[in-house]
Amino acid sequence: MSPQQIGLPWPELNDGLTYKDVVSSSDSELTTVSDFYYTKYKGSAPLLGWIQRIQNGQIQVDGEVEKDPNTLLRSGSKLVYHRLPWKEPDTPHLLDILYQDHDLIALNKPSGLQVLPGGLFQQRTVLTQLQWCFGESHPVPVHRLGRGTSGILLCAKTKLAKTKLSAYFAEGTSLVGSGNMGQECGTVRKISKIYRTLASGIVEEDEVVIKQPIGVARYPGVAKGLYVASSEGKPSFSKVIVLERDRQRDCTLVKVEIQSGRPHQIRIHLAFIGHPLVGDPLYVAGGQPKSVDPDLVDATTTPFAQDGGYRRPNQAVPGDCGYHLHAHEVEIPNLLDTHKVVKVVAPLPPILQTSYLAEEEEEKGLSSFKLS
Repeated sequence: MSPQQIGLPWPELNDGLTYKDVVSSSDSELTTVSDFYYTKYKGSAPLLGWIQRIQNGQIQVDGEVEKDPNTLLRSGSKLVYHRLPWKEPDTPHLLDILYQDHDLIALNKPSGLQVLPGGLFQQRTVLTQLQWCFGESHPVPVHRLGRGTSGILLCAKTKLAKTKLSAYFAEGTSLVGSGNMGQECGTVRKISKIYRTLASGIVEEDEVVIKQPIGVARYPGVAKGLYVASSEGKPSFSKVIVLERDRQRDCTLVKVEIQSGRPHQIRIHLAFIGHPLVGDPLYVAGGQPKSVDPDLVDATTTPFAQDGGYRRPNQAVPGDCGYHLHAHEVEIPNLLDTHKVVKVVAPLPPILQTSYLAEEEEEKGLSSFKLS
């Protein structure tokens, strides 16, 4: 590990999790331990799964292990659920430092590494590496990057930086929400973010502006719903510029500048115009997920995993990787002198470099690659 790189190897198992609750007066009316957990954490496990956890001694009531799922709870009781340690999926652990000053650190996040804890990834995250490598006063991420997305991740080192950076990101999204999108991306918001990605099919227009709203729809395996293209969603704005067209492979290398910051925005917007990201396991043309009928998935009959929780769904979920999306450039005001600009550039993966596709075709003796 070099001075410009952070990251410690992951242990085989994580530390498990602890959930604490206090029974309210409304919860305590003839409520059993199993009913309490199934009602409050229905997305975590089916009723039989919670019964298994209780009988396994993973629940404490007022400091004592409770193994009877039918025990009635009383108002004010303190409950603790201990989720057993588990092996999280294989994940990169090294992050390159692209830039840092007194207030800010910019990391080059690899694809496959989740930013914040969630789902199966409670330990193997960027946040955990920041905690391990910087200690108690560690930097904190101030924006999202999907697990499968690589590139620049900005992290605040001070409370002032966190406040300012969060405000900058929110400002761009609020401008889109107010309908103030008449100006070009980057001239309105204080932060300019440019991505590169490989889109399926040939994008014939040299430049495309996408203003499709993004909302949430029911989707099995995603408790809070899946972000999709939706006329009832929140305003969103992306500008797509074509860099290269590969007619032999039927794909287009593009750069995308976003003004809003909706979850999975670039994946959804490019899919919406008929050009899903190459390798995207989830979104298809129209900005919708691959065909799944949520009404056919009954959580009460789905087999549960060894720890009592639901098994990972068979269909793709937002955190699945396979696509090529890279946060390539970011420009932000210097937090100490707003008249100055900090520009951070993350090296491009070979497949997203403008010469890569052409060179590979030449090596194979093909001449079908076209720049247009």
